[in-house]
Formats: sequence, structure tokens, C-alpha cells
Amino acid sequence: MSATPVPTPLLDAPGLPAGAADIRLIVTDMDGTLLDDAQRIPDGLWPMLAELRRRGVLFSPASGRQYATLARQFADVAEGMVFIAENGTYVVRDGVELSSDPLAGSAAAGVARTVRRLVADGVDAGAVVCGKRSAYVERTDEAFLAEVRKYYVEHRIVEDVTAVDDDVIKVAVFDFGPAERSTAPALAPFAATHKVVVSGEHWVDVMNRTADKGAALRGLQTALGITPAQTMVFGDYLNDLEMLDAAEWSFAMANAHPEVVHRARHLAPSNNDAGVLRTITRVLGL
Repeated sequence: MSATPVPTPLLDAPGLPAGAADIRLIVTDMDGTLLDDAQRIPDGLWPMLAELRRRGVLFSPASGRQYATLARQFADVAEGMVFIAENGTYVVRDGVELSSDPLAGSAAAGVARTVRRLVADGVDAGAVVCGKRSAYVERTDEAFLAEVRKYYVEHRIVEDVTAVDDDVIKVAVFDFGPAERSTAPALAPFAATHKVVVSGEHWVDVMNRTADKGAALRGLQTALGITPAQTMVFGDYLNDLEMLDAAEWSFAMANAHPEVVHRARHLAPSNNDAGVLRTITRVLGL
């Protein structure tokens, strides 16, 4: 069996054009991709966004973060921007929903109850039931809430997350340990009917089988008349795999999960080296 080809590093990529490419849509993951390890947006992004807008290139954040969090991070430039939120389960432009993939209440409740059992068995984890209006949690300790606040600026503490009155689109589980080793295996039975994806070192998301960033991106491409050849995508973790498949200009960050590196066509500098900005500058000839 032949080995899977490793993506070509950005600076040596023979497939990259000498001049500007015909890119109409740029989609980037946030954590570990656009943001550095301190979760900061590179300062150079803001003038770049102005130039992309002038050229008619749509820039779209695609994240496991909720829409309210993304809208706040890009508040000064949000007009006309498409936000692919909650790992593709909720897509919004100018406050108007473009698409969503709601999760059945019974499934969300089942995940939450599984997490309760994990906690009872000594796993340091907590469920975040993600609705369109807010996220909902039962854990009240500051260590857990500090992690929730990073990704869900709109969140509420409730007595029972299985009984929230909202359109639930995802259940995210935060594990203070490595999520791939404890929480993900415990949630594996849900994979028979739903999508269970490790979206970060400490996060596992449970969504409908039809929901992922790639499905959201393909829907957006169809709506806008933009082809995969005109689409550039950046990602670093397993929840980015499907959207990498939806773009011919797919870039894994140098710090990406090995499976992401093998799935992408090219390799960008790391998130701590402003890899997204450096790549856009190179490919579009900015």
C-alpha cells in the first residue's frame, strides 16, 4: 500500500501560482488556526480584511465557537461576513440564519446523561448544550465556566440541561484531560446515529450526521456560485477535515493534527507564525 502523500509546504509548493489566484471565498478555523496559542487574532488581519473586501473576496470564520462569540470577535467588520458557527450546524450572515441542522432533544439529552455518568465515575468533564440563542451548562465551578466563556459568550447555568427551551444544534463536552482518551470513547456509541468529532484537545462535539463544517461550506458555495477551485480553507483539527475536502486550496497548519496534515493539499506556517495571513498574502499576491 502506498503511503499517503504529505502536503507540500507553503514556501516550496510548486502548485502555488506566481501571481494572484482567483480566490473568491476564504474560510478559516479559529482556534489553533487563525488565533495564536494565546487565542489572539493577528493584528494584520484587520487591514487584510479591508483589502479582501475591496477585491470582492468573502472571508468566513468557521469554528466550533457559537455565533454570538464569533460576531463579537468580528463586530467591527461583521457586515456581510458569513459566520459558520458551532462546527457548521449554524450559519449566519448579517444576523440572518442561512442554514442550521438542529439536534433532536432526545439525542442531546442522551449525551448529557452520558456525561453525567462519566462525571460520577470520576472524569473531570462537563456538557455544554448549544442552542441558537444560548449555550446551557449545569456545572457551576469557575474552572469549567472559564473554559465555557472562551467559546460561548452567551451561556446560562441551568438545573437541567436536558430540559432547555431552545433549538439545540450541538452538544459540546469539555474534558480537562485528553478528550480522545476518555470522553470520546464514552460517546462513541452515539456515532451509530450521530456525528461524534474530537474538535480540540479537550473538546468533543456531538451533532447530526449531516452536520459538519464541510456541509455548511458546500451549501455556502452553492448559494454564492463559488467553486471549490475558488475556495481557500485553513484548519488544524479533526473537525476541519470535511471543509478541507470542499476546497482545492486546502491548507493544514504546521501545528495541525497529523490526520489533518495528510488530508490537506498544502501546509501553511503555524498559527503562532500568522500562517493564515502569510498564506493569503502569498496566494493572492497582496
